[in-house]
Amino acid sequence: MKPLIIAIDGPAASGKSTTAKLVAAKLGYLHVDTGAMYRAMTLKVIEAGIDPDNAAKISALAASTRIRLVSVDGAYRVELDGVDVTEKIRSAEVTKAVSAVSMVPEVRQLMVHEQREMGKRGAIVLEGRDIGSVVFPKADVKIYMVAQPRERAVRRSKELAAKGITKEVDELEREIAERDNKDSSRAISPLTKASDAVTLDTTTLSIEEQVEFIVQKAKEKLR
Repeated sequence: MKPLIIAIDGPAASGKSTTAKLVAAKLGYLHVDTGAMYRAMTLKVIEAGIDPDNAAKISALAASTRIRLVSVDGAYRVELDGVDVTEKIRSAEVTKAVSAVSMVPEVRQLMVHEQREMGKRGAIVLEGRDIGSVVFPKADVKIYMVAQPRERAVRRSKELAAKGITKEVDELEREIAERDNKDSSRAISPLTKASDAVTLDTTTLSIEEQVEFIVQKAKEKLR
């Protein structure tokens, strides 16, 4: 059977990461969280003391940056210039700045190159915001995941609570709306649904139902 390229796109907290990881596990495919790669670049920008809106300095920094996703005991780890930053990239400071850093053309060029290299042989599940529209426009399966803003805020609140961080759902909902606007309105690789992508509304679905939906789409393609 031909190994597939599966592209899962959608806004923040729509369920992409968990679902993509489980889909990849069920199919025996590689899982690539492209958002984690942009977060790693954002972390480097912050640690270098560069303003997230300073595109010129970020461009220069990207030229000397190496970001890799490494599988360790069945789970992926994010390496930034050879250092594991898997936990550090999930900080609130990185979350706040990642949209601005992601808009820098040189950053996107670097990431797209790395992502295409990883997907050359297929057997891969990539999730992000421009996988089906830009990175792999000829992906075998394209899914666009969405969910109601309130539900997404509740999910994000639970994720933070599990890390000992308390944040009001109303505040998270506002932040998610702002992130959606930034991601959808940027000039380069905006968040958008590819014309041939299948929409999956996860508002009322369990993780298991989301995974099964995508796995079935993959099996249909393989047949």
